[in-house]
Amino acid sequence: MLSYQSYTDNELVLLFKKDDHAAFTEIYIRYSSALYNSAYKILQDRDEVKDLVQEVFTTLWNRRSDFTLNTNLAGYLYVAVRNKALKTISHQQVKSKYSTLLQQNATTETQIVTDYAIREKQLVEIIDSHINELPAKMRQILNMSRKSYLTHKEIANELDLSESTVKKQVNNALKILRLKLEAFLVLFTLLILMLL
Repeated sequence: MLSYQSYTDNELVLLFKKDDHAAFTEIYIRYSSALYNSAYKILQDRDEVKDLVQEVFTTLWNRRSDFTLNTNLAGYLYVAVRNKALKTISHQQVKSKYSTLLQQNATTETQIVTDYAIREKQLVEIIDSHINELPAKMRQILNMSRKSYLTHKEIANELDLSESTVKKQVNNALKILRLKLEAFLVLFTLLILMLL
């Protein structure tokens, strides 16, 4: 009986298609090292290349019953390894781009939150500065209403004023602030909308 080493590629293919494991093993021994070297030139990653070559041979064995060879076996195997290596590179590039995109989005979202917090703080500071410019009594009444959350009646009782006077002072303070802050609020709103 002839050794499998003496068989041609076409003879080995015919045998392995008939589930001859020894014929398949001979094909593996004959080409695995050369295919490894070919794939390594493309991928430069030993573990990745080992897996890739193994996958090519596993696929070949699993498809043995419907395997047809239109070229020579060596050409078929080299093309299969090259295509798988290029697909691996393409997949790695997609993963890398996706990872970069995720990092950029996370950075952008952090910047938006930080920018929003800074603008909110600035707005509070501007409002407080305008409140401090109000006449003393008006400022006191507005602070009692907005910061201490007292009702007009409670403020009136505490300051010995009429409730209508307190209401008028609060309304006047809000009108003054609205006029001073209107332009800033429009600009602030536009900036927030542009960030979203």
